[in-house]
Parts: sequence; C-alpha cells; structure tokens
Amino acid sequence: MTSIDDVPPENMPGQHRDDQDSTGNEARDDENRTSETPADETPADETPTDENWDGDQFDLDARLALTRVPGMSTDLSDITEVEYRTLRLERVVLASVWTEGSAEDAQNAMEELKLLAETAGSQVLDGLIQRRPTPDPATYIGSGKVEELKEVVVATGADTVICDGELDGAQLRNLEDRVGVKVIDRTILILDIFAQHASSVEGKTQVELAQLQYMKQRLRGWGHSLSRQAGGRAAAGAGIGGRGPGETKIETDRRRINTRISRLRRKLRAMHSTRQEKRADRNRNAIPSVAIVGYTNAGKSSLLNRLTRAGVLVEDALFATLDPTTRRATAEDGRVYTLTDTVGFVRHLPLHLVEAFASTLEETAQADLLVHVVDAAAPDPAGQVAAVHQVLSGIGAGELPELLVLNKADLLSSDDEMALRATFPGALLVSAHSGEGIEELVSRIEEGLPVPEELVDAVLPYQRGDLVDRIHRLGTIVSVEHTGEGTHVVAHLHPGLAAEVRAAAVAAR
Repeated sequence: MTSIDDVPPENMPGQHRDDQDSTGNEARDDENRTSETPADETPADETPTDENWDGDQFDLDARLALTRVPGMSTDLSDITEVEYRTLRLERVVLASVWTEGSAEDAQNAMEELKLLAETAGSQVLDGLIQRRPTPDPATYIGSGKVEELKEVVVATGADTVICDGELDGAQLRNLEDRVGVKVIDRTILILDIFAQHASSVEGKTQVELAQLQYMKQRLRGWGHSLSRQAGGRAAAGAGIGGRGPGETKIETDRRRINTRISRLRRKLRAMHSTRQEKRADRNRNAIPSVAIVGYTNAGKSSLLNRLTRAGVLVEDALFATLDPTTRRATAEDGRVYTLTDTVGFVRHLPLHLVEAFASTLEETAQADLLVHVVDAAAPDPAGQVAAVHQVLSGIGAGELPELLVLNKADLLSSDDEMALRATFPGALLVSAHSGEGIEELVSRIEEGLPVPEELVDAVLPYQRGDLVDRIHRLGTIVSVEHTGEGTHVVAHLHPGLAAEVRAAAVAAR
C-alpha cells in the first residue's frame, strides 16, 4: 500500500551499530550495518556509503529467509536455487514469431523472454524464432515449425513450451496436442511472476483479478466437463429440478469465475476509496507529485532509495517490486513534494494487468511530473522507451511533463555514453548505485515542479507563524521581509492557501 509518511528511523542508512553478540564478535559486517539516525539529523560531514542507500531491505531478507541446506536431501533429481526461491525447475523451450523489426529486435525480444522465464523459476533449454508476416491462427507457429519444436522438446527433455505472444484457447490446445507438453504464453508467464512477487493485499487482489480475466476466455472442456448438470429424482431418478438439460461443467466454471471477478472488483473499489482518502490531504494542499516510471529492472526503486532513503526492496530481477511506494521530499526552497515508485513496464504488457492495476497506475496519471528511468546498459534502450510511452498513453499519462533519466551510467563505456547522448538529447545520465548525476537530477526535478498559480502580496502578523510555515512548504517564495507590522510575504500559492493568507492579512489590519 502507498505510504506518505516520512521514512522510519530504522530504515535509514548512515550510522553503524556497535552491538555485539555474547561471544564478543560483531553482530554484523560493516557493509550490512544500517542507520538508526533520521535523515534530517545526519551530520553534514557524514556521507552514507553507496552500499547503505538502499536501507535495511527487510523485504529482501524475507525472500531469503528460507533457504535450502546443500547435501541434506537424498533426492537424485536436479534441484537448483533460483533467485530467492528453492524450486524444482521446469525445463522450458522458448518459441517466438518474428513479424516486424530487425533480426536484432527479434533476438532482444527472445532474450527478454528468457529473463522472464528464469524469473518465474525455470531452466531455459533452447529457443526457436520463426520469420512470418503474422502468427499462424491455428498453432501460432507454422505446421513445419511445430514438428521442429516437437523434436527439440523430445531431444532436450523439456516439459513446457513458452510462446512469446498472447495465444487464444484454440492455439494453446492445438500446440499442446501436437507437441505433447504443457504450452503457456507470455501473458500467463508475466501473471505468474506477478503472483509470486505480490505482497500486499491490494497487489494480490489485482493479480488474481488479472488471472481470472485471462482464464475466463480460455476455459477448455473435455468429456465430463461438457456433461450436463442434473438434480432430483424425476430425470433418471434425479428428482425435481432435474428435468431436461442443465448447465455444463464448463458453464458452471465460467459462472463461478464471473462471480469471483465481481467480488474482486468490489474489493478493489473499496481499496480505491481508501487510496483516495489518503491522497485527499495532498490534493487539498496541492502538494506536487512526481512519479518514477520506466521499464522493469531499470533501477526505479534504487533511484527512490538514493533520493529519499526509502528502503524499498532492490533486486536484480524483473518485476521485483509491484506495490507503489510514496515518500515525501523537500526542495531546496522549502517546498514539499512527493516521489512515487511505480510498477515497472514491459513490452506487450498484458491488457488484463493494465486493467487490474488501474487503481495503482492512476498514481502515475495524476502526477505533475514523470521521471522516466531507462536502463542505459540495456541492449535496446530506445525500445524500452517506446514500450513505456505506449503504456503511459494507454493509462492517460502520455501528455504529462517528462524528465528522461538514463540510469546505470557507471556500467557504460565512453563510446556508449556518447551514443546515448546523441540518441536521447536532453536526457540525464545518472547512476543510482554510485550517485553520479544525482545532484543535477534533484535540481531538474525541482525545476519541473509546478509553480502555484496565484501571486499573493500580504503582511501577516507575527502571531500567524503557522501560515508563514505553510507558505514555505507549499508555495514558491518570491520575497520575505520582516517589518514592524509583521512578515511581508510575496509568494505564489495555490488558491486555497492564498485565500487563507489574504483573510489573515485583512483581519490583522
């Protein structure tokens, strides 16, 4: 869930613990020690080290809490640790249809599918790409390629085929019948990753809704699933209520899914109301909001940690964080604004996910400024930018002011840096890990914050120091002068605060 509170002291880096265990050994290594001092109280001459900017990482600790002890099992099957989970890996073969773009684009898409498959907990054995103008309506790939795919599956001993596209029920069934193993598409793969990483009640509800919406269109029935429901004795001893055909099992399943979808939507509407109430105070005070958006694994959470010491989970994995996190920041001139870390995007983001995460993505659509984070070290940063822009347009955020930020500059060579500056003129090169370019980024963010529309020139009595404080936090100061009558303030303010200031000035005359 979104939070707008200040970062708890225990999440902030910068101070070392001196606790020791009973044996006299230090309880933690230096690089794992964390801060117990709030950010506002950190001495000016103590700069946190790069390793400490991400905070305690309690969420990551929870993912790593259960690990397998090597050599403690007599199971002869291959069990390998993937990410933070210990799983019996599915052995998968990837299949893709290349319909447009260059061969390099098709290769990059296949590499991304491989990363998605590994994030879901599988072992990729092989991959096939077919060049054709459109996917085959019956089997997604052509009949000849289906036979080749079957040979690869048999040769490698794979138990799953993952297709880089969204397949309908007939395509999935036909492929499974001909290949002989389970077949899933890109959409269900992403939904599976979201289901693994969802942690909040709202996140789990959104993922379940997306899964049910996907499943409803792809229900399949064989044998008993197509038999009729009957009850009572009258029909073949079934009794009252059993005369004539009733619902098939697949119809019953579809009705139950629709009922569950309705309940989940009501639940999300209630959560949406709660989110609106939390946002009401910010809207009432016209606090500017900045949304950090970008491709998955581009470093959005790391950047939020660097800017606000939020302690958000950071992991080198796709869709590591799903729930938005909002933190308060203060500009150099004293104005308060919020920074929100949002869910990452990906090419061909499933429509079901966009619809299910509408209440989360609205935080992006209502922002005053978008900080678009791009993985500068990725093979195709331009493709990532295009994919993010497509999603932003779909949620009504395509026209918002945008600040393009190329992250992971510490991984670039000088030639790569020059190429990126030519491709993205005006973009900022930063590194959330090393801190390179962060000061300039903060300045650019503050420059992009909206200026309140009303110019107020008033003299406030010294007893109204509360109003002066709100002017500093919520407005843009032009000048402040202390006179014999009170504090003479000239500032740009939002309408509500401007009316209060004028009323207080009139009352003091």
